[in-house]
Amino acid sequence: MSEPRFVADEDLRSSIRSAVLRREPRIHFQTVVAMGWGGKSDDEVLGLAADHGLIVVSHDFRTMPGTAAARLDRSAPMAGLLVARQSDPIRHLADDLILIWAASTAEEWVGRVDYLPL
Repeated sequence: MSEPRFVADEDLRSSIRSAVLRREPRIHFQTVVAMGWGGKSDDEVLGLAADHGLIVVSHDFRTMPGTAAARLDRSAPMAGLLVARQSDPIRHLADDLILIWAASTAEEWVGRVDYLPL
């Protein structure tokens, strides 16, 4: 069993990732751009994240959940997707991500699409 690890989609507010890492620097929380995946399609990001065991965190309610569902329908791997509204308070989102990291395993999130705050 392994700790959940995250990757911020290109549209995720950087302040969320910063708040998580400021409060818990041991969390692995990379960005799509830092991984070299900038400009990739949603499906490519979800596939690359699955290859690296990273749960995608996104604000993209419009296309990302549908893309994730399509991946699951065709039995393509997905390490997990967490979607949050841009209007949600940063503190609540950071709290939830830290809780997910501290109280669950990466394996629990495989193939799941969930919405923050929890």
